[in-house]
Amino acid sequence: MVLEADVDMLAVLWKISPLFAEWISSPDNVLFHESVLTPESLVLEVGCGVSGIVGLALAPRIGRYIATDQDYVLKLLRRNLEDNASCPKPPRTRKHSGKSTSAGAFPAVAGPTIEAMVLDWEESSVTSLPSLLGESGLDNFDAVVACDCIYNEALIGPFVRTCSELCQLSNVSKHAGPTACLVAQQLRSPDVFEAWLLEFHKMFRVWRVPDELLVADLKSNPGFAIHFGILRDGPR
Repeated sequence: MVLEADVDMLAVLWKISPLFAEWISSPDNVLFHESVLTPESLVLEVGCGVSGIVGLALAPRIGRYIATDQDYVLKLLRRNLEDNASCPKPPRTRKHSGKSTSAGAFPAVAGPTIEAMVLDWEESSVTSLPSLLGESGLDNFDAVVACDCIYNEALIGPFVRTCSELCQLSNVSKHAGPTACLVAQQLRSPDVFEAWLLEFHKMFRVWRVPDELLVADLKSNPGFAIHFGILRDGPR
């Protein structure tokens, strides 16, 4: 994957990001087995960062992927998406019963599937999204995802509010099942994590993804966690 950054900006690819990207894009992932995600799904990422690594991994497996972040981040993100689109892609294989098999049994969706859009969840509201997305039916998100977005307690309230508003917007707009919210985190501070979990639990029913459903490098590292949330009918 190509990753560029301007000289006045430090671009960090956090350790959990490639592991989460590998896990969520795997055809063996429980989300695909249970049809939470399908080849037609629409996924929106909150706080995608300059690399767009989760979108680059997952977008070929679904219908459309919307990557959101602050305006200044998207300039670099779009450049990385363009650079990666021009790179030759090696054939993907996966192991099954000790043999390597083609991933063609789980077909990728051809064509441009990643769209970059400004959403500053620290300062903005998602109320403008229907006008940006609704004409194309893009407010019917199947999942909202976020990877390593919480660094301190000041971010918790705006982050949870944004995730809740996105899921509520989507749930109102569609007739299918509720929108899933997936949050992957690198656990740096127990206090910050506990504060986030308490706040998230007020708005979502929450499950931690167990080790047996994770890729090896995630299940072997106690410093990482992935949580699955479904919006409650009302705040708890």
